[in-house]
Amino acid sequence: MNFEEYEDFVEEMRVFPLAHKIIYPALGLAGESGEAVEKVKKWLRGDRELDREGLLKEMGDVLYYLTALAHDIDYTLKEVMETNVIKLSKRKKEDKIKGSGDNR
Repeated sequence: MNFEEYEDFVEEMRVFPLAHKIIYPALGLAGESGEAVEKVKKWLRGDRELDREGLLKEMGDVLYYLTALAHDIDYTLKEVMETNVIKLSKRKKEDKIKGSGDNR
C-alpha cells in the first residue's frame, strides 16, 4: 500500500462528522500518541518487556489520525513527509538539529 492508497483507506474509515474535522483527529492523535508512549514508559520502568506488537498497533493508530488531520487541512502524507525532510535537513546543515523551538 502506498501513501495515496492509505489516505483513501483512512477516508473510508472516517467515523466522525465533518463538522468536527481537524478537532477530532487532533484529539485522536494526542490520545493515541499517549497510548504508544505508555507502552514505552512501562517497558522503561521495568514492568515488562517492550510490547512491540502493541506498540506497532498504536503507531498505526497515530498514523491514522495524522493522516486524517493532514487531509482535513488539505495536505497529503507525501507533503507532510517532504516538508519534514526539508525542515530537518536544514537544521542538520545549520548544526541546529538539537535544541528546542520551532524556528531554529
